[in-house]
Amino acid sequence: MGFVTYEMELISIVSPTKLFSAIVLEAGDFLPKIFPQLIASFITIEGDGGPGTIKQINYVDGKYVKERTDAIDKENFMYAYSVIEGEALMNKFEKLCYEYKFEGRPDGDGGSICRSNIKYYTIGNTEMKQEEIDARKEKSLEMFRAIEAYLLANPES
Repeated sequence: MGFVTYEMELISIVSPTKLFSAIVLEAGDFLPKIFPQLIASFITIEGDGGPGTIKQINYVDGKYVKERTDAIDKENFMYAYSVIEGEALMNKFEKLCYEYKFEGRPDGDGGSICRSNIKYYTIGNTEMKQEEIDARKEKSLEMFRAIEAYLLANPES
């Protein structure tokens, strides 16, 4: 098994409370609204949202992924989960692990910094090329910016 990791830091004008709520706590209702062309539904298979909870994300093309919540800290806006089954593994990865931490910006403007650490556990001698890592980073940035734009356009959300 191989191992690839990378970190990202995204700065937003949206508060950490609002981002954490939308992306983590209310993802099942919120993300299908933002990405109706991509996400059909979220289903909780087991658990209450805490560590060990298994969720299935169903995509409009019939594919899916299953995620396991590894850790959640609502007071400190931290969330960690692992993709354990489904299309995202592409018969190439054993699992994908994501850790997110949302913090207020030090300048006190009400915005936030989202720090993420992503770990890919590859099967066998599978390697990830830098181009694939860069493409995944770009896709994450695009999705983050779409969420941010929705929250700014819909402040009651």
